[in-house]
Amino acid sequence: MSSQRLAGAPSGRRGKYAVLVLWLLLLGVAGPLAVKLTEVQDNSTLGALPTGAESTRAVQRAEAAFPESRRQLAIAVYVRDTGLTAADRAKVDADRADFARHAEGGVVSPPVPSKDGRALLLSFPTSDDPDRRADAVAAVKERLADGTPPGLRTALTGEAAAEHDVFDAFGGMDGALLLATAVTVALLLLITYRSPVLWLIPLIVVAVANQLAGAVVYLLARHAGLAVDFQSQTILTVLVFGVGVDYALLLIARYREELRRHADRHTAMAAAMRRSYGAICASAATVAIGLLCLLAADMPATRGLGPVGAVGIGAALLAMTTLLPAVLVLFGRWLFWPFVPRYTPDVDTTDRAADHGLWRRIAGLVGGRPRAVWIGTAAALIALTFGTGALSIGLPGDESFTTEVGSVTGQRLIAAHYPGGSTAPAEVLATAGAADRVVAAARTVPGVAEVSAPERSADGGWVRVVAVLDADPESDAARDTVTGLRAAVHAVPGAQALVGGRTSALLDEERTVDRDNLVVIPLVLAVVLIILVLLLRALVAPLLLIASVVLSYAAAMGAAGLLLAAMGHPRLFVGVPLQAFLFLVALGVDYTIFLITRAREEAALIGHRPGVLRALTVTGGVITSAGVVLAATFGALLVLPLVPSVQMGVIVAVGILLDTLLVRSLLVPALTLDLGARTWWPGRLSRPASHPAPPPSAPPVLTRV
Repeated sequence: MSSQRLAGAPSGRRGKYAVLVLWLLLLGVAGPLAVKLTEVQDNSTLGALPTGAESTRAVQRAEAAFPESRRQLAIAVYVRDTGLTAADRAKVDADRADFARHAEGGVVSPPVPSKDGRALLLSFPTSDDPDRRADAVAAVKERLADGTPPGLRTALTGEAAAEHDVFDAFGGMDGALLLATAVTVALLLLITYRSPVLWLIPLIVVAVANQLAGAVVYLLARHAGLAVDFQSQTILTVLVFGVGVDYALLLIARYREELRRHADRHTAMAAAMRRSYGAICASAATVAIGLLCLLAADMPATRGLGPVGAVGIGAALLAMTTLLPAVLVLFGRWLFWPFVPRYTPDVDTTDRAADHGLWRRIAGLVGGRPRAVWIGTAAALIALTFGTGALSIGLPGDESFTTEVGSVTGQRLIAAHYPGGSTAPAEVLATAGAADRVVAAARTVPGVAEVSAPERSADGGWVRVVAVLDADPESDAARDTVTGLRAAVHAVPGAQALVGGRTSALLDEERTVDRDNLVVIPLVLAVVLIILVLLLRALVAPLLLIASVVLSYAAAMGAAGLLLAAMGHPRLFVGVPLQAFLFLVALGVDYTIFLITRAREEAALIGHRPGVLRALTVTGGVITSAGVVLAATFGALLVLPLVPSVQMGVIVAVGILLDTLLVRSLLVPALTLDLGARTWWPGRLSRPASHPAPPPSAPPVLTRV
């Protein structure tokens, strides 16, 4: 059975019932599985590095030689700006005795005073069990706040506290994000259709698609080892709703056209499916394969996002090309009330552009002076790229949350009273025989404030040396120090030295992301280009589209840079630019695919120039609506309390709006008109013999108004 015949099955008189029954059965199976998705989340991948990174190998060696290092530390900090009092110290001693019941091994280290006499630190390892660790951290926070002398500031920081803050911040956020996304989409659909009923259909169908996607991801995570974390689950919801509604808008717009052309709604839907199925499938393939390109990334969190997102795209495509048509045909024309499309026998002899007044005028503007339009639009986009100067790469840990949390407060208190690297020192793991030489080498490195005596492993084969840095562990100065420290200890013969710690991990993260950018970005562009060449059977048009989305991405980064700077979040998380690039290229080219495939279809009937202008006129409204919906769904990420999610939401939402309102509406149509039939080179439409003259019944060529 051909794909076109398969696509037409939901529009059949009997086929629609079969499709509905199959989806009811599928939903009955998928629903219970989808709600279990959070059970297979593994958020450890969010900060994980490749196994070959030096900091990762240092962690593995430390865990093998020093098993207690596997446990996350909790660090309680006590600060009084005028100097600690006897009552403060009594509070610290009492807390230390209480914390012992929460510490793994029952031991809390003695208080560590600051040199200025204004701060004390208590630290202890926590349980390996996540539930016990969470309970312990919650109890310690309550204890810190209980009976605190007036004027004494306390906070809990360290890995255990930071993890607890993340989970606490995201408590209930799954439901909040889903609700924000659904409400946003519902409002936009209501505005788009101005119908009290029609807006419900795409929303219900996309909710079903989201359940299916969640169930498939759950099964893959449970039985095939697919990595799922909070980030990928969040993006899954946004993608399914955004892309699914986009496909629904495109199909419903085509269905509305065909209802005027055909008396029978089944025939109208079959025609709508034939005419839109190729563009929708090409769009889904572009996004899904683009997402799968993330499998080439080395960062585990980035790599895991690809398959999860691709499943979401597949679920949205399946639901919108089977369930949605069946439901629309089942209920009939009345769904469009009060703007019901009536059968008009002579619709093909009338000007189809007459129903699109605004877009007819825009097409007239573009058609009147195409060169001036594309040059002006390109200049505006290039001007926006200068806003990237407001951005920088590297999000400090204390800026990761949109609101202040306890672990961040603790980091800042420690930074104000202790050496910059106290909370996250570097750790050197080396052979025991080279311990003294490694310590001596570490002490020669500029920027190392203090080097501890070597700690020998239980088997006597390895030593651990702690090096406290002068600079803040997330600063450029600390990275330079760790680079020098690595060079110094690597040069010690026979030491087999590895440098780990927070700064070492940040250094490896930066290098890994740089590598991923160099590999994944060209791969995504190549894949999208190949899909466009196969779809359009041309070379010039695909190259034009690729250039337009790259320019759109650069402009989006600039415009978003200005917004993020105003919001106080200009320092980007290292993984955001690559992921934003993928979404903007893959999703941004979607709208141009919808436009350009319609232009190719019309050009084959009435010629290049009138075909492009008609395509712009009749698709402008629906594609703009789709772009606004998708931008709004990514904008829903702003409800999340993590700055990287906010940054992603702002960049992608701004980029989609630019692509929808400028690139697809002005830049691409104007360029194709300026190039003429050469746009389709070397395809059949580029040859003069293939340029049909507009038939007498065709609408006149639009001119500037």
